[in-house]
Amino acid sequence: MKLYFSPGACSLSPHIVLHELGLPFDGVKVDLKSKQTSDGRDFRTINPKGYVPTLELDDGTILTEGPAIVQYLADRKPELNLAPANGTLARYQLQEWLNFISTELHKQFSPLFNPASSAELVAAQKARLADRFALIAQTLDKHDYLLPSGFSVADAYLYTVMSWAGYVGVDLSPWPALARYQARMEARPGVAATLAAEREAKKA
Repeated sequence: MKLYFSPGACSLSPHIVLHELGLPFDGVKVDLKSKQTSDGRDFRTINPKGYVPTLELDDGTILTEGPAIVQYLADRKPELNLAPANGTLARYQLQEWLNFISTELHKQFSPLFNPASSAELVAAQKARLADRFALIAQTLDKHDYLLPSGFSVADAYLYTVMSWAGYVGVDLSPWPALARYQARMEARPGVAATLAAEREAKKA
């Protein structure tokens, strides 16, 4: 498999999942501005959407969209329980979290990265994100990860999105549960290995 990624982008989520699962893969860095891959290809010929993450399977099939990719990966090693079994209520609860993170957190950050956003829009987005993080903190006050069963692919996605907060001035300090969660995540060998790999990729 090949994971097309850009350091620090939302592709960090499947990158973490691949390391957590111990699946063999090749990482291909993408310059999101030029749309060029590190091996010299036009990324849009691989994924016409032009953004990461993108997973290329061994048979050449292309899979896009982070929540779909992380579930596909988790199902390659179901014994590691990074996603509950398909058809179970727990699997739908995982998908509930993935959808919430995607729509209520991930996309809410987009205006904060846009220098053209007005001060009013930025303030409104930060307030909206604060409401969402307060809800998540309630869950993380009760157990270590989003699902009571433990670490899942939803945590890889949440951690990824939370990592952007400091860059855009979203203050997470009102919720100590979130700080404890970030520390817990960074203590995981799979997360630590991914962060190290992305730091190296950034230098290249």
